[in-house]
Amino acid sequence: MAVSSSLYRYRQAKSAIALTLAILATLIGLVFLVWILWTTLLNGLEALSPKLITEMTPPPGEDGGLANAFMGSLMIVLLAVVIGTPIGILAGTYLAEYSRGKKIGDLIRFVNDILLSAPSIIIGLFVYEVVVRQTGHFSGYAGGIALAFIFLPVVVRTTDEMLRLVPDVMREAALSLGIPRWKVTVNVLYRAAAAGILTGVLLAVARISGETAPLLFTALNNQYWSTDMSEPMANIPVVIFQYAMSPYDEWHALAWAGAFVMTAIVLVLSVVSRTVLNRKGGK
Repeated sequence: MAVSSSLYRYRQAKSAIALTLAILATLIGLVFLVWILWTTLLNGLEALSPKLITEMTPPPGEDGGLANAFMGSLMIVLLAVVIGTPIGILAGTYLAEYSRGKKIGDLIRFVNDILLSAPSIIIGLFVYEVVVRQTGHFSGYAGGIALAFIFLPVVVRTTDEMLRLVPDVMREAALSLGIPRWKVTVNVLYRAAAAGILTGVLLAVARISGETAPLLFTALNNQYWSTDMSEPMANIPVVIFQYAMSPYDEWHALAWAGAFVMTAIVLVLSVVSRTVLNRKGGK
């Protein structure tokens, strides 16, 4: 009895220590999150006005906005989503449904995990060599391709995991009715895993929205309004980088304002994705 009581107290102490450390880690994360949001808001408050989304990036020493940079970022991210979403979902479907127990599936997952953790600057340099140097100039298309390489492995991994969570009973029931396998995948499995797949897409969008290094090598920047993706395009991450490194106070304020907007967008996307997943899981 004495040994059992001592072991129980030891386990209680370990549980209390683990719980305390977990709560402490959570509080530290929340403190830094609030600190980041407050700092960006405080420093960018001066430039948070309608001009931010209605006027172009200004020359040194003048007021202006980031309208062209917001539009450029939107177009580049949309291109990455258009490229990466169907490829990622199809690749994830192959891994979950057609490569079970096969070495090729394990190999693809391994390569996908490498791409998932690859530094974004390496991906930017790769696209620079393959696209920018071959075409002879920077472009929005090159930026979209670079972001698609970062976007793709997140969607592949999420789709694979979500489809594997669908019970095999659903597959067997549909197949026993004589339904073709591709229809089972489209009409049964995709519907069951739709919330998880959507969550993966939203999280991937949140990840690529603030990537700077790939765009420095591919889309670069443009001082003027441009929707021609075959030419260099303004984008928020690169503008923030260049303005933050400049000696002009007006540019510093715009950099902080752009940083706050991008942080808010990423935060909203993350919250929405979690809400969609949790709502689906609660049904």
